[in-house]
Amino acid sequence: MSSELINVSDLNQYAYCPRRYWYLHFYDTQGRNYERIEGKTTHENKSTRGDWVNELYLESEQLGLKGKIDVLDIDDAQPVPVERKRAESGEYYRSDELQLAGYCLLLEEHIDEPVREGAIYLYETDQRMHVPITEDHRETVRQQVNAIQAMSIDSIPSLTDNPKKCEACSTREYCMPEETVMLEPEQAEGTGFEEVISE
Repeated sequence: MSSELINVSDLNQYAYCPRRYWYLHFYDTQGRNYERIEGKTTHENKSTRGDWVNELYLESEQLGLKGKIDVLDIDDAQPVPVERKRAESGEYYRSDELQLAGYCLLLEEHIDEPVREGAIYLYETDQRMHVPITEDHRETVRQQVNAIQAMSIDSIPSLTDNPKKCEACSTREYCMPEETVMLEPEQAEGTGFEEVISE
């Protein structure tokens, strides 16, 4: 994919499922499922709320990343990026943590100070959850940036290791996971679809 800057939000997409990201990027299959529409509307409605810095755009050639921090809380001595998420379950996901870590890396390069913590705000429960940014987060972000930049249109990623992720996926109609494993059972090897074809 070359060394173009990666959107931080794409770290979340890639962590959810590299195959999903592949379809979104190379085939512009921007499916408009309920979660994506509702999430975008929620962001728009909340973008001017509060006294914080809203929607701070940053980019870094060194990190290979670009993106817009939803909210930067500067009330404390240490600025804290806040990523807003819709989460009916009342929980956030590992992919959300990686997206937040990407914003923290961009911010610390911008202010030339370590950013060791971010926060995820959940609309559904009105909760703000603090997330320490670990070396594992940092390394995973670096690995994902490299992996995304190395992607090509000629090499489709494997099916996800968790078929439940496909149920609400906006690229499902293009990916066709069940049809794929029925026609090419070898595609299920090493994925979560091995059990699907044995049923």
